[in-house]
Amino acid sequence: MLRVSVITVCYNAADTIESTILSVLNQSYSNIQYIIIDGNSTDDTMVIINKYANKISKVVSESDKGLYDAINKGIALADGEVIGILNADDVFFDSSTMTKIIKHFEYDSNINSVIGDIAFINGNKKILRYYSSKYWTKLFFRFGIMPPHPSFYCRRDLFTKYGNYRTDFKIAADFELLLRFILIKKVNYKYISNIIVLMKPGGLSTKNIYSQIIITNELLKACYLNGIYTNRILISLRYLIKVFQFIPKFMFKQS
Repeated sequence: MLRVSVITVCYNAADTIESTILSVLNQSYSNIQYIIIDGNSTDDTMVIINKYANKISKVVSESDKGLYDAINKGIALADGEVIGILNADDVFFDSSTMTKIIKHFEYDSNINSVIGDIAFINGNKKILRYYSSKYWTKLFFRFGIMPPHPSFYCRRDLFTKYGNYRTDFKIAADFELLLRFILIKKVNYKYISNIIVLMKPGGLSTKNIYSQIIITNELLKACYLNGIYTNRILISLRYLIKVFQFIPKFMFKQS
């Protein structure tokens, strides 16, 4: 069985971290290294984490330089052949999610990464919208649209070859990394028709108008740094394209 490292980064996530932890611990796939990087939380986050300390592979709680610095710390500790990120307010779709991901890496050693689907849920766990990678193409990078980052799992050696998350980005380092890996370095990926993660609406990129300004500037910066032409008009069209994320449930078939 391939070993997979799942990294969760958190800060003051007492309201959600237990659900995230349990969704990892309840996976039917057994060869998981679970790493939690906490940014010196001041609430009960660490109290909850410590409840499961004997089942979590590595826990680090210390100040960091932001979200992506914390993720990079997790990558440095990872010993799995495959790495993925699970945010502190997200959960896996079901207990067989990791099995569905890893089987593609096991069956084909030439696959370097996979992307799948995610779903946004409300407080009652009702699905509000889907974001599927099924119709995503590399062209979408020019519009500031990447495949859903929480569904992205890749071989660990890609970080050694092509670098980690850039810490000079506040919001869009995940976009820059996927653009760099998939478009520039031509890392191959396989789409799997499974919902990987259930997410709650919101997040850094949609927090307020200020965050919208930051992410637009960072999307432009990511493309510029990697030699990809785009402009503010193309980037602004991402909002129109995202309308198609509101897709009826029956259009998605789990495999």
